[in-house]
Amino acid sequence: MEELITEIPILRSAKKVEEIHKGYSFDKKYLVTVNEQEKYLLRTSGAKEYERKTTEFAILQEMKKLHVQSPQPIELGLLEDKGMCYSVYSYVEGEDAKIKLPAYTLREQYSIGMAASQDLKRMHSLQAPSTIESWFPRITKKYKRYIDAYKTCGKRIHSDHRLIDFIETNVDLLKNRPNRFQHDDFHPGNIIEKNKQYSGVIDFERFDWGDPFHDFVKVGMFSCETSIPFSVGQIIGYFNGEIPEHFWRLYSIYLVMTIFSSIVWTLKAAPDTIDEMMERLYRVMEDHKNFENLTPGWFLTGFKQ
Repeated sequence: MEELITEIPILRSAKKVEEIHKGYSFDKKYLVTVNEQEKYLLRTSGAKEYERKTTEFAILQEMKKLHVQSPQPIELGLLEDKGMCYSVYSYVEGEDAKIKLPAYTLREQYSIGMAASQDLKRMHSLQAPSTIESWFPRITKKYKRYIDAYKTCGKRIHSDHRLIDFIETNVDLLKNRPNRFQHDDFHPGNIIEKNKQYSGVIDFERFDWGDPFHDFVKVGMFSCETSIPFSVGQIIGYFNGEIPEHFWRLYSIYLVMTIFSSIVWTLKAAPDTIDEMMERLYRVMEDHKNFENLTPGWFLTGFKQ
């Protein structure tokens, strides 16, 4: 690491380098402190990731233009002799909202969710490049891959045939949906707060393109477990209090698809957490009464300002 730091001019005078152990990323992440006013996030990846990292870097440049509170892209490089690439970003000051939110008042949590929703909306204004295939064929192919893998993974969820029927009945509603930027991991674990205020969103590594409504799946999967007021605030804020009639049905289709992909992904990437994931998925099903209800119970009974 010391050798790498010397190859990056902006980091050469670093006083401290701390590895960040957080999340499921395959990247190595470091907080690099040059002085009290200068802190940077350094991410390193294998050289084969350079093309995607170049796209991610360009996306963060677009986020800056859109005034999204996110890490500012500073430098990107490929070190072929070391078989790696690196990217340097500004460091978003504050603390992990997943940890801090539960200690705040319901109104404070709701307010942070409202503020986060505005950045999400700004992100979703970025149109997919013309080279990206439209959303419907991509999401249906992806779902088919996951459902095929689910059927042979050895782990089943109760009443899965009803969930599959729900998707097949409603999947045509995904045709002609917008093809825009998706953060694809927008939840309190990737949100920074400071002094009880929203400070920014981080970890754009899983970015994708497609229907903006798909970005709300993490609300049902994770955010509502941390803070129902935050989750309610994110949804109400995003739509300025006018939630479209079709939102909850589309949201529910994506959430059901995620039930199957979550089992497959967890067994592959973090098999020791599969019991925790199964509990989460049954909680999601209970929230929607096995998807007889499109609007989740936590939203109907949750905090409203």
